[in-house]
Amino acid sequence: MIPYFVLTLSALLGGLSLLVFGLFLVLGPLEIVPLGLSLKAALVWDAGLCLAFFAQHSAMIRRRFRDRLGRWLPAHLQPALYSIASGTLLLLLVALWQRTPLVLLSVEGAPRWALRALVVAAAVVFLWAIRSLGSFDTFGLAPIRAHLRGTTPRNLPLAIRGPYRWVRHPLYGLFIVMAWTFPEVTADRLLFNVLFTAWIVLGTVLEERDLVRELGDSYRTYQTQVPMLVPWRWPSPPRNGGM
Repeated sequence: MIPYFVLTLSALLGGLSLLVFGLFLVLGPLEIVPLGLSLKAALVWDAGLCLAFFAQHSAMIRRRFRDRLGRWLPAHLQPALYSIASGTLLLLLVALWQRTPLVLLSVEGAPRWALRALVVAAAVVFLWAIRSLGSFDTFGLAPIRAHLRGTTPRNLPLAIRGPYRWVRHPLYGLFIVMAWTFPEVTADRLLFNVLFTAWIVLGTVLEERDLVRELGDSYRTYQTQVPMLVPWRWPSPPRNGGM
């Protein structure tokens, strides 16, 4: 009973949080719970929301935390718990985010439409990158399904295809593009962009270490052939099928 409940909650909460966060990213703050804070207080509040989200992500993904969690929670439930915690904090971030009235930059006319077109293009490539993965278990459902079937989740080989021929982490890079192409930069939006960009770059560097430990020489070779976030060289040939 518990696995089915966790699986359902992770899928619903995770999917809803990504949808709402996508709207926040593309359309700007939704102003669901305005608190009437001053400019300084609003920025401190928004920064705190970001840091809470970063702390949860960074702590729960570490192997030391997972080892301790494994003392009382089965391994097949841990990825879904991570998804539930992430989705909860993401929804809180969007709902409680405070928009500030200070506009630092506003792009109008043709340049504004160009930025909006770039966001659409980035979203399309984002979906392409997800499809190129072959298996994208965002909500940690695969281990639960495997447990219910009495099987073991497959360890997929390193596949280099689609946008992964251009950069090693296209989803992170495209997120940064979508964040910085918003045509109106308020004080709170600038804070969001800076904090999330810094966190993504730092998190990518730390994730790379984990991938090297997990995949060994195959990932080290991949690192020498394909840039991390910025596609500054000709793409690597596809590996393990795909385009």
